[in-house]
Amino acid sequence: MIKRWAMAAMFASFLTGCTSLPDGVSPVQNFSSQRYLGKWYEIARLDHHFEKGLTDVTATYSLRNDGGLEVINRGYSPEKERWKQAKGKAYFVKSTDTGYLKVSFFGPFYGTYAVIDLDKNYQYSLVAGPDKSYLWILSRTPTLPQAIQQRLINKAKSLGFDTSKLVMVNQQRNQQ
Repeated sequence: MIKRWAMAAMFASFLTGCTSLPDGVSPVQNFSSQRYLGKWYEIARLDHHFEKGLTDVTATYSLRNDGGLEVINRGYSPEKERWKQAKGKAYFVKSTDTGYLKVSFFGPFYGTYAVIDLDKNYQYSLVAGPDKSYLWILSRTPTLPQAIQQRLINKAKSLGFDTSKLVMVNQQRNQQ
């Protein structure tokens, strides 16, 4: 009986995905999804298989009818000479004024999307995933002033992210 319960708990955990916060990381408060909507350019990231090799990466957020957010991630693969796109959905984990969401691109599997730094004018943000191997620097423009970029990198480093592994994303196609 205990073995079955453990297997069921493990399966349920697998289906719901990992929506916990990395140690020492707190999402921003007074978050406004309305102000966060629209297109964001990926300035830097800790690389993962689903983005490996992509340039000109953007994320576009819009409202869903069910109260969540629609997420469209798009990037260019120079190797395949084509654009790749993924459509997902995101929902607030706690309250709608906390920048802590769960996002899914694959059915019932959700991962953490935590806005951990956000410009008061919603012009740039620092986003973490479920652990310290997921990190993104986003901007409303294809480039970000070096001083701001460095401040966000320093913050991420102080929180324990390995910023030496950041991939700086080429946004050349988005600047044309």
